[in-house]
Amino acid sequence: MVRDMRAVGSEAKEYVTRVLRSPGEVDAAAWNDLVAGNGGSPFMRHEYLLAMHESGSATAATGWTPLLVTLWQGDSLQAACPLYAKAHSYGEYVFDWAWANAYEQHGLRYYPKGVVAVPFTPVPGPRLLARDGSARAALVEALLAEAKKLRLSSLHLLFTADQDVEACESAGLMLRHTVQFHWTNAGYADFDAFLASLAQEKRKKIRQERRKVAEAGVTFRHASGMDITAADWDFFYRCYERTYLEHGNAPYLTPEFFARMAATMPENWLLFIAERGGRRIACSLIAIADGVAYGRYWGALERVDCLHFEACYYQPLAWCIANGFQRFEGGAQGEHKMARALMPVKTTSAHWLAHPAFADAVEKFLAREGQGIENYLEHLDERSPFRRTERTREKP
Repeated sequence: MVRDMRAVGSEAKEYVTRVLRSPGEVDAAAWNDLVAGNGGSPFMRHEYLLAMHESGSATAATGWTPLLVTLWQGDSLQAACPLYAKAHSYGEYVFDWAWANAYEQHGLRYYPKGVVAVPFTPVPGPRLLARDGSARAALVEALLAEAKKLRLSSLHLLFTADQDVEACESAGLMLRHTVQFHWTNAGYADFDAFLASLAQEKRKKIRQERRKVAEAGVTFRHASGMDITAADWDFFYRCYERTYLEHGNAPYLTPEFFARMAATMPENWLLFIAERGGRRIACSLIAIADGVAYGRYWGALERVDCLHFEACYYQPLAWCIANGFQRFEGGAQGEHKMARALMPVKTTSAHWLAHPAFADAVEKFLAREGQGIENYLEHLDERSPFRRTERTREKP
């Protein structure tokens, strides 16, 4: 369904807003041209969002009703973003359960709310795809208009890029900060050179963890792109599904989603498979693009001490070093990642609440939380896993 709305924007530039019910309603090349122009990650690509929708992973049936907001000048797509009307707060990784509970306690409706995000994918990057600053500002205006039209309780832009933050802040949205953990390649010659940059106790711990996996008889192989076979993808899903089920949850993503990734974005995936005694026992799936690797999914059919660390951190980091990748993003949360040299990085989301009193209360809460985040980052910096000489070298 396509719905044309009023024109938005300044007098100098006006745009026609069209709200789409599926990524399939917009030309893939036009969407991906915006992604490329904004330095977006592979997760904002048309193929990825379409796979989320058509695989049944992110649809109205799963609580993610797609409402892609697009701005046009004639037949030219000038700006776009993936907006979802959400019936819950699962799969977002910027937690607002307390806000929802507060609404409920006051007899108010929090759901549906509006979320601009990549479903189930807490990777920072551009959310407001736009040709220029004027189009980006108009896109925020269109988002707010759509949220009000649909009587959504709130609007949340998650894991935004700097240019998104500027546009949102200018429009009066409130900012919220969280912490992720990313590894940066300092030009290491090999994994041993990376270990040499760490403090002695961290270096010793990593070697002990890797030794436990090796002594358990586990070996690894990896495959990427078209070299990942259909059997490899099937094995991955068995592991991925089992990990969710062991925690009492059904997996967010369907087999069809990963089949579409294999068919439409094979170049963006790297799979590590753990084997023991001729049997495959575990795997981790990593996304790759433009010198950046993203830790995404993992699962195991057998338990081996420290296998998770080897599959999800040490194997990918060694691969990044060998292949000249500059960054490895470890995903949401996980202070334990610092022991593996993934360092804290501040991420930002932007929020608008329709109810004035709740908006005021949340603004006060975010001010307190923001100071807490700054204190937390300072505390983490004092616990750096790197040798003191390396810490000094890193500071400007």
